[in-house]
Amino acid sequence: MYSASHCASPGYKLGLLELTGSDPLAAGAWKKFDRPAFQQAPGIFGPAHNGFFKSPDGTEDWIVYHANSNAADGCWTRRTTRAQRFAWNADGTPNFGTPLSLATDVRVPSGG
Repeated sequence: MYSASHCASPGYKLGLLELTGSDPLAAGAWKKFDRPAFQQAPGIFGPAHNGFFKSPDGTEDWIVYHANSNAADGCWTRRTTRAQRFAWNADGTPNFGTPLSLATDVRVPSGG
C-alpha cells in the first residue's frame, strides 16, 4: 500500500503494489495496480496514510486511515483517524470497500 497524491488534496488515496519478482529492491519486481485500492466517497475526502491491524481474537482484518469530511479541510487540523473492517478478494487482494463517514457506527473488533 502507498498513499498517492498529497494530504491537502481531496483526491488523496491509497494505491496497491504487488511483489511479483524475487528482489523487492528491483523496480521491475513490482506490479502497480491500475486502480486505487481506497479512495474518496461521497462526503469522505482524502482517505489515506494508513495502517493495518487484526482484531483481538485474530479473526478480522482492519484498516486504520486518516480522512476529511470536507474537500477543503487539508492536511492538518481537521483530518480524523478512522478504522473499519475489510475483506479479501478471491485473487488475494484486499477489498477495503468505501471509506466510512464519522456518522457511521462501527462495531468494535471481534474479541475486543
